[in-house]
Amino acid sequence: MTAAERRLRRRWQRRPVGAVSRVLSPHGALALHRVDGALLFAARAALATASVALPAVLAGRPDLAVYAMLGSFTTTFGRNLPYPRRARVLAVVAVAMTACVGCGSALAAAARPWEYGAGAAVVVTATAVVAGLAKYACDVTRLGGLGAVLLLFSFAVAASGRPAPSDVLAQTAMAAAGAAVAWALALLGRFAHPDRPQRLAVASALRELADLLDATGDDGTRPSRYRATAAVLRAYHCLGLAPPAGTPRGDREMTCVRLADLSWSLLVGSARGPADGEPALPGRLRRQAGLLADRRRGDPPLLPELTPPVTTTAGAASPWSDERAWELLRGGPHPRVPVVPALRIALGTGVAGGLALLFGLGHGYWAAISAAAVLHSVNVRTTAQRAVQRTLGTGVGLLIALGVLATQPAPTALTLVIVALEFLLEYVVVRNYGLGVVFLTPLALLLSDLATPSAAGVLVLDRGLASILGIVVGLACALLVVHDRAALRVERALEACTEALQLAERALADRSAPPHPVVQVRLAVAVVELREADDAAAGELWPAGIDPATPATTEQRAYALLERLQHAR
Repeated sequence: MTAAERRLRRRWQRRPVGAVSRVLSPHGALALHRVDGALLFAARAALATASVALPAVLAGRPDLAVYAMLGSFTTTFGRNLPYPRRARVLAVVAVAMTACVGCGSALAAAARPWEYGAGAAVVVTATAVVAGLAKYACDVTRLGGLGAVLLLFSFAVAASGRPAPSDVLAQTAMAAAGAAVAWALALLGRFAHPDRPQRLAVASALRELADLLDATGDDGTRPSRYRATAAVLRAYHCLGLAPPAGTPRGDREMTCVRLADLSWSLLVGSARGPADGEPALPGRLRRQAGLLADRRRGDPPLLPELTPPVTTTAGAASPWSDERAWELLRGGPHPRVPVVPALRIALGTGVAGGLALLFGLGHGYWAAISAAAVLHSVNVRTTAQRAVQRTLGTGVGLLIALGVLATQPAPTALTLVIVALEFLLEYVVVRNYGLGVVFLTPLALLLSDLATPSAAGVLVLDRGLASILGIVVGLACALLVVHDRAALRVERALEACTEALQLAERALADRSAPPHPVVQVRLAVAVVELREADDAAAGELWPAGIDPATPATTEQRAYALLERLQHAR
């Protein structure tokens, strides 16, 4: 253990008064987020579900349709990735989803959990292990969204079925077919709008910059500047370029690259405060973002009111330094991925599943998934927000499910309702997780009814009790399993940002050559990581042990140096 770790551990020997109420605050749980392209993404997800499920239902095998739908959840991943990277990521996800279904089905056939006893305990234990591994893998690969919960859901549904050994291959094959269709549909847009992910990323950066320019006071400017910096870096990452990019590589990229460079210029210039004589600039940036996000425009125009910089890279920096900047932008500072979140989700899933088994709840895996969904978060504060969202969303969703099941729909009608719910889920979940749970709850219930028809009241009661159990267990695990690595992450991020500041100051002092782009990128990436680490630690029970003014002062210095580096190029 290092001296810094020992020092921080000593600071955490006392739990601060009021820490529990602070991190359990539900503030922000009902906030809505703006997302471009959500309608098309939801339509693609629904089409992927319908393409693999309806043929199986029409062929008289609604039980196999469920496994095809699990594979089709592959389309949920890689929402914002450029098409070449999306193809690679979704290929891996498709294999992982298929493997989860195949392993879960094989385990169910061997352990026979429906007979309870040792077989059911084995399935509960395996579900907890899968939850922990999936969470850690998603954290390492930086896969956002529902991530580990979907992988766990696929495994748990398959492991809770009643397959014969001869059914394992068929169920796995249906999951593979669903994943393959989802992969193909996720890449279909490349033929119509090959640069759409890049356009949406730049549009997001422009909107965040408009919010930054509108912000007033330190309380509003500091978070707005962080969001704008992160959005601009994501835009360059999506373009595959390092800021400032300079000359575009192709005609289709010209608009996005020039606007990305404009975003970078406005970002580094924002450290001086509001620009005089430009009160209309935020509105122009938002209008330009709207043009980029409009699918009807094959090549979105540049607003004449905006004058993006036209630069060239000739003589500004060597190809080696540009490549180094891109590598840093792509990888970031690579903070150590903590094991505690994976341990939390594994423990919560195992305890919730074990208690559901002990209490004799039908569909006990719902309790495990509820616990995992609550614990699939950044810290205790976001866990509390997830708990509120899941509680409210489940309550409304159960009413929807009860209304649908009361009509006793035929398998084909039930499948069409599931497709509609999948569309609504994918459309709203990116805006607010609680809204997504409103449609996720009946979707899970109807999937269960499609595989094994049951009485509507029994299904709704099982889901309600299992959800409450999972939410309570998830919150308890978040509070009891201390995440002390969050504060250490803040200290390391502060050290990395300080080193980047020193490097920038040395580059400015050397007047013999302009600063390399890697210096700017390293500083921008370091300041974003510092803010993210600070926010993550603030949501844990234990304080980081660092003066809150220190990260704020460091951020301010970093943005001031970014401006000076830009003018020195």
